[in-house]
Amino acid sequence: MKGVIFNRYGSPDVLEYTDITKPSPTAKQLLIKVFASSVNPIDWKIRRGMLQIVTGKKFPLFLGCDFSGEVVTVGEEISDFQSGDQVYGFLSATSGKAYGEYIVTTPQNTILKPTNLTYSQAAAVPLAASTALQGLRDKGNIKKVQKVLINGASGGVGTFAVQIAKAYQTEVTGVCSGKNIPLLKELGADHTIDYTQEDFTKNQEQYDIIFDVVGNYFFRKCQKCLKPQGIYVRLLPSLTSIFNSILALFSRQQSKLLLVEPNPKDLAELKDLIEQGKVKPIIDSTYKLSEIIAAHTYSETGRVVGKIVLEV
Repeated sequence: MKGVIFNRYGSPDVLEYTDITKPSPTAKQLLIKVFASSVNPIDWKIRRGMLQIVTGKKFPLFLGCDFSGEVVTVGEEISDFQSGDQVYGFLSATSGKAYGEYIVTTPQNTILKPTNLTYSQAAAVPLAASTALQGLRDKGNIKKVQKVLINGASGGVGTFAVQIAKAYQTEVTGVCSGKNIPLLKELGADHTIDYTQEDFTKNQEQYDIIFDVVGNYFFRKCQKCLKPQGIYVRLLPSLTSIFNSILALFSRQQSKLLLVEPNPKDLAELKDLIEQGKVKPIIDSTYKLSEIIAAHTYSETGRVVGKIVLEV
């Protein structure tokens, strides 16, 4: 089968679209024919070698978290799926192999895809939308009528975060570049801030939740923008974020770090929101899997609005 590997860390040029071994499922696994995947920033961070402490130096390495496709083979110990099921889900970011024609995975990472999405649309959902949901609900303790600010609201996670926060009936402020403000308004944002014109930490507004998707702010800088018991949620760990988390121990305000995990209940909640028309994936561009170098090159520009989809 065809898939993508790399044999050294580096630029997008290290990626190879080549023949790889087709996986075989165990009794507890599903074999899925992948119709689409997507590019997430963590993919190229792994490729660059930024997570070597986890991924190591044993090559070849594989990439790809998100998948949508069709169940081909069902392991003998699995009863919840059958051959032909249309599914979506995501694999571990550091060991995923969704950049390929087939994957094996477990029912814990997989559910039936939303009926109103194509395979390509569904592939844009799992990791980014789960990150948004877990960040707002589990770390942010989101509640109705709260005020929520999303920094990086036009990216993959951000576009889902705006919609999910609105589905929870909150007042949403999205921070993005000026050209993407119309999109945020279309997605339901109540207020928008053009970061090229205004620093949200210097205005007088206070929020119950600040969801820093981009990670270019820290808890200490955001404290005056948080309500007395507000919560700052960050995706990317750093020494500064650890220090700020320690500072938060001495405050009623909280600083929390999210490490997203696959969860079928979360995928089911997202499926319901999508089928109800409350959430939709925003797709910036679509590439063939064989065009993986171009897809990664574009992702690294930082100009992606929503998600990049890979058609397998």
